[in-house]
Amino acid sequence: MNAPTPSALPYAGVRVVEFTHMVMGPTCGMVLADLGAEVIKVEPVGQGREGDATRHLLGSGAGFFPMFNRNKKSVALDLQSPDGKEAALRLIATADVVTENFKPGAMAKLGLDYDSLKALNPRLVYVSHKGFLPGPYEHRTALDEVVQMMGGLAYMTGRPGDPLRAGASVNDIMGGMFGAIGAMAALAQREHTGVGQEVQSALFENNVFLVAQHMMQYAVTGQAAAPMPARISAWAVYDVFQVKDGEQIFLAVVSNTAWVLFCDAFGFADLKDDPRLPTNNDRVRARDWLIPALRERLATHSAASIAAVFEANGLPFAPITQPQDLFDDPHLTATGGLAPIELPDGRPASVVTLPLTLGGQRPGVRLSPPKLGEHTVEVLESLGYGPSEIEALTQPGHT
Repeated sequence: MNAPTPSALPYAGVRVVEFTHMVMGPTCGMVLADLGAEVIKVEPVGQGREGDATRHLLGSGAGFFPMFNRNKKSVALDLQSPDGKEAALRLIATADVVTENFKPGAMAKLGLDYDSLKALNPRLVYVSHKGFLPGPYEHRTALDEVVQMMGGLAYMTGRPGDPLRAGASVNDIMGGMFGAIGAMAALAQREHTGVGQEVQSALFENNVFLVAQHMMQYAVTGQAAAPMPARISAWAVYDVFQVKDGEQIFLAVVSNTAWVLFCDAFGFADLKDDPRLPTNNDRVRARDWLIPALRERLATHSAASIAAVFEANGLPFAPITQPQDLFDDPHLTATGGLAPIELPDGRPASVVTLPLTLGGQRPGVRLSPPKLGEHTVEVLESLGYGPSEIEALTQPGHT
């Protein structure tokens, strides 16, 4: 599946200048970049700084930079120096969107906050990604895990008494996505008003949006939602089963029709005809003995054979997959779900593309994650800087 040509992408011709690090802000820029925008990442250098700090993270942070910074250009500037700040202001004067995700007040100290910039560029859309929207908590420092704990998500994910963060940076990523949605909305409104505006997205409010279904469950039923591992399932068969050779597979049988198909496929006529099990709710009430019985019966089957039966009968199932296994997933490789990139250290890799299609095509990768300052000269030249000025700005100890 071929990616759309750059000129065919919806945000082709839109320039985004981002002052971001970690995951939330870079996600916003990545979404806009994948949809065609020219995204210029301004990375701080000098005075002990070496660009976006996620370039150097280990462990669970090692994938942050290559995942969230494809399709971007990198400009390295010392924003603490007058010349570096002047270059940043010249760049912002050409921008449609500026994004940032630093602590409250950090951009104001640099004179790069929205109130300072809207006079320079009244059409500017300015996207701030924070821990909290303005209010009593706005002074706090937030991280994804912080808001998961205080926002009910860790409670819902873990077992009772054992709160557990979700297995991905869900608030950082979704918070960046909402920042991008806000930028899109502001750009659309600018078509009517001719002026930009400030957009704010926040981790805590994003987390509350994620658990809002559980809040509304309480509003509707008067019963507090139980953590997911302890919930009373709405369906009788909706579990992970350990089968032959210790393999695991998730199986779901969620309707009366599916129950008949399941019993027929595996030869469980006695269960199909059991007067205690005619409806889903009856089977839910019988889970205490039904699920152990099914575990025993299915334990002699391989995961692959069970999967084949479920697929043939249109029943939901899933292998228990580790993230690295997805590089070889036949569906992803066939549909453009993975795109080739070059890591900043020169090694080849694949990266996950946006989970959507435009005209039947997945937006792809036009630019690999940039090396630090890879596009500084190109961008400065486009702003009218001459060779000697560029040389001065890019000298070690100055930029």
